[in-house]
Amino acid sequence: MSFLSHLSSIISVSDSLQTELNSVTKQITVSKNQSIINIGHRCNDIYFVEKGLLRGYYLEEGKEITNWFAQEGEFGTCFYSFVAIKPSFETIQSLEDCILTQLPYSSLQNLYIKFPETERLGRIITETYYIKLEERLLSIQFKTAKERYQNFVLSKSSLLQRTSLGQIASYLGITQETLSRIRAEI
Repeated sequence: MSFLSHLSSIISVSDSLQTELNSVTKQITVSKNQSIINIGHRCNDIYFVEKGLLRGYYLEEGKEITNWFAQEGEFGTCFYSFVAIKPSFETIQSLEDCILTQLPYSSLQNLYIKFPETERLGRIITETYYIKLEERLLSIQFKTAKERYQNFVLSKSSLLQRTSLGQIASYLGITQETLSRIRAEI
């Protein structure tokens, strides 16, 4: 799904808004395993994944802890850095060759002023992000490792073939050994 098609599924995109979006966004290609944003740098853009797969990860005692995945039809950004206008606590990495639509923070703010319907769009995207964040938090706090993995298989099955077991394990908050044991049991 293209960026404009995705937006059109959320709000009505007028011709003038479409023209403005075309002028403030750009499509970029990113090679597999490329870092788009690094820890400590400001994330000035939000990315829509046209093709490929992104992940956001933190470093904890030298270990990568996957925080999120964004695949086709989804947005990815270092949300804290993007909204708070502060350095990022995470890195965005491409797990595959990607085609992304890049929207700068400043352009988004101008769209909010010029096209009030984009504020509704921003609210809906933010609500979706918040729901995913809370579901993940509740899962890590209240579900067993096996339940978390089973939910991952049900809700994100396409990622099983596109990510490493280590990335999945860190996303689920478990060790790779625990994940291997769970997979052997199922």
